[in-house]
Amino acid sequence: MTGRLTISVDAMGGDHAPVVVVEGLKIARTRFPQARFLLFGDEAKLRELVGADPALAEVCTIRHAEEVVKNDAKPGQVLRTGRKSSMWAAIDAVASGEAAAVVSAGNTGALMAVSKFVLRTLPGIDRPAIAGFFPTLRGESVMLDLGANVECSAANLVEFAVMGEVFARALLGVEQPTIGILNIGSEDIKGNDAVRAAANILRTSSLPIKFHGFVEGNDIGLGTVDVIVTDGFTGNVALKTAEGTAKLYTSFLRDAFGSSLVAKMGYLLAKSALSKVRMRTDPRRYNGAMFLGLNGIAVKSHGGTDAVGFANALGAAIDLVANDYIQRIRHDFAALKAQDTAQQVANG
Repeated sequence: MTGRLTISVDAMGGDHAPVVVVEGLKIARTRFPQARFLLFGDEAKLRELVGADPALAEVCTIRHAEEVVKNDAKPGQVLRTGRKSSMWAAIDAVASGEAAAVVSAGNTGALMAVSKFVLRTLPGIDRPAIAGFFPTLRGESVMLDLGANVECSAANLVEFAVMGEVFARALLGVEQPTIGILNIGSEDIKGNDAVRAAANILRTSSLPIKFHGFVEGNDIGLGTVDVIVTDGFTGNVALKTAEGTAKLYTSFLRDAFGSSLVAKMGYLLAKSALSKVRMRTDPRRYNGAMFLGLNGIAVKSHGGTDAVGFANALGAAIDLVANDYIQRIRHDFAALKAQDTAQQVANG
């Protein structure tokens, strides 16, 4: 990508803000020298932290915001009273065109609510969805929705499939991603009405989408498909289950290698291989859940992440901008709408 781009940052969002946010910006600055950052938050604190690194200060602009959205704040409350918060101001910068994307590690529900209110959804999209990466045996996959929509219709699932397909092409570099709908079985008769209807629409669609069919929970880690589509309730359960299982096995390994002198010697011999496994499954590598379907790019960093994780969330936002994600989504949904109209005409 050539030229400068500006990323808006809610510098006060997250468990360890603004320190971790600024440390993440330092890493991102070296990875993405073409980027500039517009920071919103406590001006005095931010000037002290950013000013300690002259190279970072050159690419950062600081805007004061009086308030911070608390982690336990209700989305409705933030919509009513949060206009002076760092989160709202950071999102406003995208709506006004000052920034190409926004990144926040703050309250997820509030971030989604304000982003939807300020940025609106793209034409043809009823509900935005949260998308994230999963490590698999084949590389990486994308799953959506991860919690924005507890209940979904067939139309919503089809929208998620289209958004996820474009997302996988843009960020994973897969030329023709395979799409699967998460279900309790791979047979056509399995699942509720919404998943069966969505599968039927995708099978008969004239869009250039490679629909695999239904996939099950074990297919997520296997990498059976590149994009896994599901409702937000199921997706969030799957995400938290995967995170918990990873922590469980890490604990098992730590206990096993510390159980005896021989085990400790074995750890020393296997240390290099274990480091590769740790790197492959490091949640910081996959940090940065994207709110897809909005008329603007919004990325949610995990609230408890460190500087490396926050830098990766910034990188995800920059990649979406660089790959012209919004315009590609517009194009595909225009084609889907045209197909819908043609089908209605054919049916009289």
